[in-house]
Amino acid sequence: MSLLAEADPRLSRYQQLRDVIVARIVDGQWRAGAAIPTEAELSRDAGVAVGTVRKAIDLLVAEGILDRVQGRGTFVRRPSLDRSLFRFFRLTDDSGRQAVPRARILGRTLAPCPVEAARALGLPEGIPALRLDRLRLDGETPLLVEEIWLDAERFAPLVDLAVVDFGDLLYPLYERLCGEVVAMADETLTASGATPAQARILGLRAGAPVMVIDRIARGYDRHPVEWRRSHGAADRFRYRVEIR
Repeated sequence: MSLLAEADPRLSRYQQLRDVIVARIVDGQWRAGAAIPTEAELSRDAGVAVGTVRKAIDLLVAEGILDRVQGRGTFVRRPSLDRSLFRFFRLTDDSGRQAVPRARILGRTLAPCPVEAARALGLPEGIPALRLDRLRLDGETPLLVEEIWLDAERFAPLVDLAVVDFGDLLYPLYERLCGEVVAMADETLTASGATPAQARILGLRAGAPVMVIDRIARGYDRHPVEWRRSHGAADRFRYRVEIR
């Protein structure tokens, strides 16, 4: 049976193949960091020309889903989203090297999903969802306080997970325990004043300026996986972007 047997026939052949490749990645047949079949193999299995395969792969590379590695093949991209904070805050260890901040779970509850999180996750407003409250630390200095919302059904293994087992990085945990892979994210930056609770955790005065980072994390199929809102002290904030 052709690889494209279940693809939408209204689409062009390369778009059909693009969707089939994404579906294989989403259902775990081709995992993050692994090589996908060669262009010749995909051409044979899909019954299309190699040029059509190349066009589909070019599209997925442009979308950040695949990576071409010269002389090795094409791989499912594994993004380093947990390192995106380096764009916003100065994070270094004692030797001056970049260091991923430590994390501490402050709270975990099943609670009615608020409007903004529900809208971002595609959930009905008020449905029970999993909320994580987390503190990120640069050494011993509080850096960010985070409010994270997840679909309780999809992330059921986290409901009873021991807090000490969450570790510093959540996305590998999502993949390992829940089969949910974060492939991309949209982030929005705004400024606000620290609430009394945020100020106490971050060691600031109430009303002190903080930067707010809203993130919608998505899977390879662009389906929302996580919504989070992070607050960090504005005096430690920076924004770095390379313009060419």
